[in-house]
Amino acid sequence: MTMSEQFHREIDDYLNALRQRRREAWPEVGEPTIDYPFGESTVTHYLRSWAASQPDHAAIVYHGRTVTYAELDAASDRVAAYLAHRGFAPGDRAAVMMPNCPQFVIAFFAILKSGGVHVPVNPMFRREEINYELLDSGATVAFVLDEVADEFRAGAEGSAVGETIASAHTDFLPDGAALPRGMDADVPVAEGTTRFTTILERDDLPVPTDPDDPHALAALNYTGGTTGMPKGCEHTQFDMLYTAMSGGQLGFGGGPDTVSLVFVPVFWIAGEDAFLVSLMTGGTCVLHYRWDADEVLRSIHEHRVTAMAGTVDSYLELLDKARGSEYSLSSLRAPVTMSFVTKLTVEIRERWARETGAPGVIRESSYGMTEDHTLDTFTLGLQKDDADLTGRPGFTGLPMPGTDVAIVGFDTGELLPVGEEGQIIVRSPSMMRGYHHRAEATATTLRDGWLHTGDIGTIDETGALHYLGRTKEMLKVNGMSVFPSELEHLFSRHPKVAAAGVIGVPDARKGQVPVAYLQLVPGAEATADEMLAWCRDHMATYKIPRVEIIDQMPLAPTGKVSKVGLEKLAAAVPVH
Repeated sequence: MTMSEQFHREIDDYLNALRQRRREAWPEVGEPTIDYPFGESTVTHYLRSWAASQPDHAAIVYHGRTVTYAELDAASDRVAAYLAHRGFAPGDRAAVMMPNCPQFVIAFFAILKSGGVHVPVNPMFRREEINYELLDSGATVAFVLDEVADEFRAGAEGSAVGETIASAHTDFLPDGAALPRGMDADVPVAEGTTRFTTILERDDLPVPTDPDDPHALAALNYTGGTTGMPKGCEHTQFDMLYTAMSGGQLGFGGGPDTVSLVFVPVFWIAGEDAFLVSLMTGGTCVLHYRWDADEVLRSIHEHRVTAMAGTVDSYLELLDKARGSEYSLSSLRAPVTMSFVTKLTVEIRERWARETGAPGVIRESSYGMTEDHTLDTFTLGLQKDDADLTGRPGFTGLPMPGTDVAIVGFDTGELLPVGEEGQIIVRSPSMMRGYHHRAEATATTLRDGWLHTGDIGTIDETGALHYLGRTKEMLKVNGMSVFPSELEHLFSRHPKVAAAGVIGVPDARKGQVPVAYLQLVPGAEATADEMLAWCRDHMATYKIPRVEIIDQMPLAPTGKVSKVGLEKLAAAVPVH
């Protein structure tokens, strides 16, 4: 019997046992099924359905400008009509290099309405990065903002892009409105481009018929390239719909009475999910150009925002800004967070509840990857006695209905019992079809219908998943496994530690040793020796790291601790 045959024989019993655990632990937040009010269809069908049933309901609110569902539907129709008029055919690729703005969302739906493939490109990219994704995706048309047009033009050399549609970032701001912080007031109009606003003024072109196959290729979402060059994950409109409906129904803020604030970049998969959860469930998306605590606080108060996803640090900044101000955070029912730098703790949760009076418990977000369109798990209703924060680190909740999560041995592929650490594998309705033009990588990652994530995790006695880190981040100290994420979580409980980043360095005697870089809270004082004494009381001996106290934690563009930055620190300064 082959390993694959043995796996298939055992997996049903394994999953049934896990499902029984999860049924017993299921919170009182709804049924373990996903409801599709307009059928298991396309996201374009859902936009049209909401536009028909609530045309005047606000779909997007952007720094004082409101776009209703009827307006969003009509605007994306006109752009789709223009694309078809210019020969853009079903299956063609369109790059979108824009930060958070209504034009991004309009272009997104227009591309899908025309049967095309949406290719989001990070607007922070430089020409070589742009060129790689344009060549790899085969994009033939592009949407950009004027502020990135010059860099895009340089990056598009040698690509198949034949037309660039450009917009000013002020095009969807009210006349005379103050610019959001960080927005440049003096960006020249990009030369040689088609103007987005001119397209929106045309009403003489026939609108193409929406694609009716929700499982056709609709997006290439590029991974971050942590194991080589970025790879395009092939996703469909149904992948988007499943993620949006499951997320909206299980705690990420969905429904017509929901007002979701989105500042997470929408060109990343997490940001795409954030606006899709809102729009696919008929809610209002309060879209922000970028994070600005003062503007976000004002928006939450003025628009009675009910849902938001942000880092722990962003919530702490909101609490500080709200103290003594005229603005309230009390409307938030679904404050979901991501522990990238500062970790969510019981103390932070209690402070949030005490100072806001908001009905929603602040909680961790979800487990997921670009490959499965994220939001594989949910944490809503799983905060009894703060068990999600006081138990084993890395709690990410129960799998979404329809999604299965299992743990297997990295080397053997054998299913591992509850409590054992191994590789997280996922089977989800939103699984990518594969990596674009990467058959070998696809075959390695997608096996037997399961996504082999390369992540280390475990499943607890309730059936909940705990994420412990990436395989390449796991350290072997005298043969013992040490997870940097676990040490970072433990340091988050120290009252003087604002942020912690842990990496491994080679050691002649132990193989590897962990090194913890600690940033202290403002005004706090502590020495490395004091921290080591604390470690001896809170960690197994083999986990105790070397400690370095630094003034500022290096951050990646995603807002996470930059492990590359820490490695540079380790290389530049002798560790003692």
